[in-house]
Amino acid sequence: MMIINLLGVALIVMIVWWFWLYKPQVVSADNNTVTIVVDNGTYEPSRIQLAASQDTTLRFVRKDASPCAATVVFSDIDISEELPLNKPKDISLPPLPSGEYLFSCQMQMYRGTLIVNRNGE
Repeated sequence: MMIINLLGVALIVMIVWWFWLYKPQVVSADNNTVTIVVDNGTYEPSRIQLAASQDTTLRFVRKDASPCAATVVFSDIDISEELPLNKPKDISLPPLPSGEYLFSCQMQMYRGTLIVNRNGE
């Protein structure tokens, strides 16, 4: 009985960490381009830092055949693009004001964040 309780508490701790405390590593754009792999229900990287004053290209490579992975939506900047399977798809972003911009699949199961800073810090 004690083992079951300990396993239950451990599971609760892991769920809290994964959904509320875990923050993936932030990746900065290299030469104004970032490659994002769509696979196993995630965008990798999922947190991308951009400079506010620069155009940026996001290169999506979809390896996940799930229909949910077929579209990426940037609702705050009114961009929605179909992602072909196993082929790169470039999405050009204009210079964006400082802030955080979420992107996701159309069902919001795959999620990512663009972190735009004035001086790219």
